[in-house]
Amino acid sequence: MKLRSKYHKGISLLFATMLFLGSCTENKSGKVQDTATSGDIHISVDETYKPLIEAELKVFHSIYPKAHITADYKPEAECFKDLFADSSRLIIVTRELNADEKEYFKKVKITPKSMLLAWDALALVTNKENPDSIFTMDQVREIMAGTSKRKWQLVFDNEKSSTVRYIIDSINKGKPLPAQTMAAKGNPEVIDYVAKNKDAMGIIGVNWISDTEDYETIDFTNKVKVVKLRADFGSEYVQPYQLYIAARSYPLVRGMFFVHREPHQGLASGFATFLGSQEGQLLIRRFKLFPARSNVVFRDATIK
Repeated sequence: MKLRSKYHKGISLLFATMLFLGSCTENKSGKVQDTATSGDIHISVDETYKPLIEAELKVFHSIYPKAHITADYKPEAECFKDLFADSSRLIIVTRELNADEKEYFKKVKITPKSMLLAWDALALVTNKENPDSIFTMDQVREIMAGTSKRKWQLVFDNEKSSTVRYIIDSINKGKPLPAQTMAAKGNPEVIDYVAKNKDAMGIIGVNWISDTEDYETIDFTNKVKVVKLRADFGSEYVQPYQLYIAARSYPLVRGMFFVHREPHQGLASGFATFLGSQEGQLLIRRFKLFPARSNVVFRDATIK
């Protein structure tokens, strides 16, 4: 199966143009100017994307040493607050602006820009000793509503996180989570809690358990089991691998977006464009999200 992106060539050309425009980065005083590849800014990032964005920033900074981007990782709701308060020019989150938010920017005469970067997924993780690790979506809905026969201890990274919002909006259809639901202090804490409690089920971003080249990720996956799910109209139980995310065979899929309010082609625009470029999309692929801005080819493989 081959999925094509009509934006790929355009993004690569735009990125090359921005690099050319940003080649002269010092003013007469010697201070580094804010261009697509230089300057000093803060961005706010949904904490479920920390492993991926840390890797993206490492590569971006190595290529453009005059660029200094400090990422603050926090719940998604806090990222949007930063955007509206203008304390962060760029946020990386799991949704686009809603109608009310677009209307706000229209009133203050600001034209924000956003783009889908990847298709992401939520992973459900259980204790290694727990025999239950295969579920239908009906069973997941019962667990998230607190009506399943077995009482699970649901664990999220933060009460204001994007994972909580996704489950309430997309799975519970607006209804609250069970009373016994708890919030940890980040995704590593979710994994640690599940590893120590047999009746716990954690909900995390898939990039926390997907980088097979990272020792911390390998340690996480050794501590817990990743649940297999069957979509409502599916025929097989699958884990959140790229192929199943792309084909929607895995049901807990969401988008990964950037949103920025920068009025000029500055560093926020430069980093956002980098994320959509070939280099940025290759890293997204490595972290097992499905890139939205590059061509990906799936081939059948014969194992001998």
